[in-house]
This record gives sequence, C-alpha cells and structure tokens, in this order.
Amino acid sequence: MLLRAAGSGVLAGLAGVAVMTVAEKVEQAVTHRPDSQVPGRAAERLLGLPPTGEAGLERRNLAMHIGMAAGVGALRGVMAFAGLRGPWASSMFTVIRLTADQIVENWTGVGAPPWTWPRDELAVDVGGKTVYAFVTGAVADRLAAAAGVSPGLQHARLAGGRRTRDVGPVPGGRMYPRPA
Repeated sequence: MLLRAAGSGVLAGLAGVAVMTVAEKVEQAVTHRPDSQVPGRAAERLLGLPPTGEAGLERRNLAMHIGMAAGVGALRGVMAFAGLRGPWASSMFTVIRLTADQIVENWTGVGAPPWTWPRDELAVDVGGKTVYAFVTGAVADRLAAAAGVSPGLQHARLAGGRRTRDVGPVPGGRMYPRPA
C-alpha cells in the first residue's frame, strides 16, 4: 500500500507542477519576471555537473522543477492514504514543499534563507508553491479516496475524533482491507 500511496503522490505531484508552471507563466507575462536560475544551478551542484550555458540551464531548471515536484508529491500521496486529506492537509503540505526547496537550495549554496529575499520574490514563490500543494493535494486525495477509508479516518470515525488515551489498532488488525 505504501508504494501505491507514493506512486499516487508522484502522479499528483506531476499534475501539481503542470498547473503551477502555467500559473507561473501567466504571472511572468504580467510582471515580466524572468525565469529563476536557482533550480538549474542547484541541480548542477547536487549532481556535480559543470555549469552550463543558457540552453542547458533551461533543461536543468525544468528537470529540477519536475523532479522536486514529483518527489515531494510522493509524500502528499502517503499523507492522503494515511487520511490526511483536504485543505488542512494541503496547507500542511505547502510548508513541506517550501521547506524541501529551501533545503536543496541552501544546502547547495545556490539559495538564501527566504526571510532574506525581497518580499515580491517571496510572495511569488509562496504563491506558486501554494498552487502546487493544493492541486497536488486535490489529485492525491481523490486517488486515496478510491482506495477506501484510511487508518486515521477509521479511528476518527470510531472514536469521534482524536483521543489521547484508549486508542488501539484498527479493528481487524489491518490498515487496509486485503485486495480481492
């Protein structure tokens, strides 16, 4: 089930990055903001690649953009299969996506902590990642719902919400029913 959850999240992440990219292109048409080179440069540093020219950097940007979205999307799939669904879970996931990007960008020395950024750049980044997180969440939630009720939702239904005491395993000892 974990592989199914992660795989669903990868698909959801790809949907999320597609919508985020369209939203970014619309924003760039209005603001005339150029593409960021940070994802491509971070990919170079992570993979130990020599710096490349404009065309190569554009390909590396796209690969990193899609790769990060798909990879982090796997986690959103797991969240959805665990019962963490809806806008609340997508809000939580927005922070995860922003954090994942910042770890990579700062670890490689390409980025800087977001609190040091110009506010307009920060707003654009947070806005784009929010679009990504909510689209990814909507797709992941739908795919997880098709798999049935999650262990977390089973507990919530049985106990009327979260309990700090007298909480045991899901009746029957299985998180999900056995496939037929």
